[in-house]
Amino acid sequence: MAYRSLLVVLISIASIAYAEVAPARLEEQARAYAELGRFNGAVVVARDGKALLAKGYGKANFEWDVPNTPDTKFRLGSITKQFTGMAILMLEERGKLSVNEPITKLVPESPEKWKAITIHHLLTHTSGIYNFTALPDYNSKLKREPLTPLEAMKRVADKDLEFEPGTKHKYSNTGYVVLGLIVERAGGMKYDEFVKKNIFDPLGMTDTGYDWNRTVIPRRASGYMDRGTGLVNADFIDMNVPHAAGALYSTVNDFIKWDAALRERKLLKPESYEKYFKPFLNNYAYGWVSEERDGVMTLGHGGGIDGFSTTFVRAPAQSVMVVAFSNVLPNEGGKLARELLSLALGREAKLPVKRPRIDLPETALRKYIGEYEVSPAFVLTVTLEDGSLMTQATNQPKLPVLAESEDVFYPTVVDATIRFEKDASGKITGLVLEQGGRKTPAKRR
Repeated sequence: MAYRSLLVVLISIASIAYAEVAPARLEEQARAYAELGRFNGAVVVARDGKALLAKGYGKANFEWDVPNTPDTKFRLGSITKQFTGMAILMLEERGKLSVNEPITKLVPESPEKWKAITIHHLLTHTSGIYNFTALPDYNSKLKREPLTPLEAMKRVADKDLEFEPGTKHKYSNTGYVVLGLIVERAGGMKYDEFVKKNIFDPLGMTDTGYDWNRTVIPRRASGYMDRGTGLVNADFIDMNVPHAAGALYSTVNDFIKWDAALRERKLLKPESYEKYFKPFLNNYAYGWVSEERDGVMTLGHGGGIDGFSTTFVRAPAQSVMVVAFSNVLPNEGGKLARELLSLALGREAKLPVKRPRIDLPETALRKYIGEYEVSPAFVLTVTLEDGSLMTQATNQPKLPVLAESEDVFYPTVVDATIRFEKDASGKITGLVLEQGGRKTPAKRR
């Protein structure tokens, strides 16, 4: 008990020093990522609702040379889920539903095999329902179709549950799309109307809403993919498809208002907030991931949708929050956000540096072409395109890699290293992927 009390005192003392972080140091970190091509978007770092850094980097639209700003609107992807969780708890407080009741009560079209699934299971990704965005034809077909939540649900209704509800955690966008349907039926209005009327309007989040394709939205960023040979426009996705799992847009400035509402407990009763943030399995709560980082408890979530990636992380006890939204994939916005949080908490963070590069002839690069198996379900494919070595992991986009030395390469927009291994005869037998302090070996097929 004495040690625990001392630890609390030390954390309290450390939190006093957090206020002394220089905004210029935060700007230096973000600018370094932007200049190295690892981040294109906008960031906010705030304490007690006051921005220490609020700035855009790169372009919101490269074709028109429009810069990103803190008021640029980005697709949120899965950060949408925390607003869906909020909507569900609002409806529970109004007596319209209970998170512990079976989903069949509000969605009787559910298959018989789903009868044991509760709303709580959907919120915590513990339902066992197959993730419809993992269907083989999702990228080639489904995401371009105007699927309603019910139609998306029916796409996986014939599949067996992947586990008994409540026993395991496995991310399922299907579950949150079904939650959107539940919000509509219990709330008596469309999902986009419900979150606007009950969350965004009361909080003055005038730059946040549902990203309908047909709507003209001022200051909306365009999404892009970096294919290694230059940017291309991101694939089209009908925003009916992600629905309550990922269809909202916002700005980093509006998230200052959202964070303030969460700190001040403006929308729910205390007991509902307790439920909202309480992790169930795998540190996952109702649209939130709860983690301890170097002795500091954080709440956050990331998002990814065609051309966009987002990160929102909060340290509630220290009243610090960081938002990083990007409109170019791939990028390292998530890593940048974590480092900005560390700096805001009085910790250190290394500046990213430009790595050395050597040019190798195509004859030398061809020997690396092949498939490298990390596991039966995860393969890194190496190809040679237009004189450049490209890597593509299972279900991920291609990344160009540059040579640091003869057998050591690195991606252009991700902080990682690929070391190719060879036998005594010089034949390439495998590789080791080094990222985030971890070394992952892969054998060549």
